[in-house]
Amino acid sequence: MSVSSKDYGNVTNIVGQITIRPAVVADADAIARVRVESWRASYRGIVPDAYLDSMKTEDSSRLWARVLGAASDAACTFVAEVDGEVVGFAAGITLAEPKLDFDAELTALYLLPSVQRAGIGRRLLVKVAATLAAAGAPDMLVWVLAQNRKARDFFEGLGAQLLAEQTFNWDELDLVEVAYGWTDIASIVASGTPSLAQ
Repeated sequence: MSVSSKDYGNVTNIVGQITIRPAVVADADAIARVRVESWRASYRGIVPDAYLDSMKTEDSSRLWARVLGAASDAACTFVAEVDGEVVGFAAGITLAEPKLDFDAELTALYLLPSVQRAGIGRRLLVKVAATLAAAGAPDMLVWVLAQNRKARDFFEGLGAQLLAEQTFNWDELDLVEVAYGWTDIASIVASGTPSLAQ
């Protein structure tokens, strides 16, 4: 049975079984599946249904295989597993040129809908922040679709400050995104292991 179809029931049961580890090339298919399922659940009503329904895990898998296969001290990707199955992932990078005066960026954070609000997202965020801090980044930003209220609430709840709003084009879709930032990346790391409410 795949993780996406499991009923975890009590959040406490999930948290005790979570493993966070660095992603490897062999995780590309699982990361792609999480990304596609998360997009379809989170962006319904924000991104056209036709686009979401046409997303293919194979396309995303090829991209992630390239990303994970390109060794770089500037980038990191972590996966969250429950019973050996990938249920979420997060990625970050130190920036060669600052964006909005920030030196690092959280480039991805996605979870399967069935494991959201179990503290996994926060644990992934802390792991990426700690890695980027160790690489010398003093701060970090993240871009979020402006209409994605759940993501915005999540980052605001962890102390991120709203920085900017802009339109952008993604696969011929005109969307609006907002930037959030932490001026002290150590504050994310210090937040440590999440409570069940996060």
